Amino acid sequence: MATGNPTARTNTKRRKIALLVLLALLLLAALATRWLLQPERLAPAMLNLVGNALGLEVTASGVGEYRLRGTPQLIVRGVSAREPGAATPVLTAERILISVPWSTLRARGRELTATRLELDAPVLDVAALQAWLEKRPPGETRIPTLTDGLRIIRGRVDGQGWSLRDLYVESPQLSANQPLRTQLRGAYAGGNGLQAPFELALTLMRPALPTAVGLTGEIAPAGANWRLPARLTLSGRLRDDAGLQLQHLRLGGSARYVSGDRTLPFALGVGGALHMAGGQLQLQPLALAVRGNGIVPTLDASGEVQAGPSLSVFLRGQLAHWPDAWPALPPPLGRSQSPLPFALDYRGPADLSDIAQLQLQRDDTRFEGRFRLFEMQSWIERFEQGSPLPPLRGSLSAPRLEISGAVLEGVQVRFEDPTIPQQAAIE
Repeated sequence: MATGNPTARTNTKRRKIALLVLLALLLLAALATRWLLQPERLAPAMLNLVGNALGLEVTASGVGEYRLRGTPQLIVRGVSAREPGAATPVLTAERILISVPWSTLRARGRELTATRLELDAPVLDVAALQAWLEKRPPGETRIPTLTDGLRIIRGRVDGQGWSLRDLYVESPQLSANQPLRTQLRGAYAGGNGLQAPFELALTLMRPALPTAVGLTGEIAPAGANWRLPARLTLSGRLRDDAGLQLQHLRLGGSARYVSGDRTLPFALGVGGALHMAGGQLQLQPLALAVRGNGIVPTLDASGEVQAGPSLSVFLRGQLAHWPDAWPALPPPLGRSQSPLPFALDYRGPADLSDIAQLQLQRDDTRFEGRFRLFEMQSWIERFEQGSPLPPLRGSLSAPRLEISGAVLEGVQVRFEDPTIPQQAAIE
């Protein structure tokens, strides 16, 4: 009686054992994958990878969510990213969603392509960001690709004495070799109650510096008793030398100064170079053109502006003519068609509530004085009903004036408003 081939039985047994081992390994792999892909384990692992790449401690306090079917997607909540040992995070966010194709996951960092990125209520600290950027190694920054774009809601940027609030940012796509088009909405908040809501469309020729930039939209600075809604168009070249620099700046726009029932429209143009560093903004050199009517003069000037917790403005230029809405000048000064060279200096709160210093000349008549801008504006508007004396401290000299039929020569007039302190002349 045949008992079979011992070798065949041995091979069959080995195949069964191998199959059982393979099934066991597959089961273990499946269990390990399931364990690793649990949100409470996957999210920290992914955040550690991101943190190690950026030199940041990235943590999440909320339970993560993920989706592997179709395009993989990860959601983490309560995110914080900070330098190791730093007290202030560079970035926090209530929620971050990132959707990444399988090809990016298989590339293990060699490819930076994602489908979409969303951030809810992120807060960016400018000082912490600058400290982190200063420690980054030099080299070209790799720009990720977002095929389905970027969205930010309820965002905030905190600077020194200023912030951007209620930020909404939407970009349809992001690619290193394509222009970046972004919709921006939010509000600037500065010292002394200054607010400036804005809604802008931003275009970068490429999402890396240096690059050409274009901006158009609406912004409406406002103080306690005034608003300045404006529609602006801006262009320039953005660089990151010692902070952010916007070179070859060109800005044009139309605006309305609104205070109470008064509305004063005007147009303006600005050219120069803008530098932003350490919470300070500097516009120097500056060329300014204003085309106004009513009490808003038509002027051309050059100078500089510095803005941060406070505001500094220096302008030197000329008025094309004396506005008809201003108090009339006595002859022969009022009959002259000469332009009026001027120098204006303001240093104080950003809401323009402090004292400005002005030098003004027409022919041989010279004026120098100090005043509060809004007090002077109110005096001009109420000149017919109010005091004939302006609210200022200063002096006027003229070789000849005609007042009420009398001819005065060698005129010297001093204005002494006791609420205005004295100060040295403009240099």
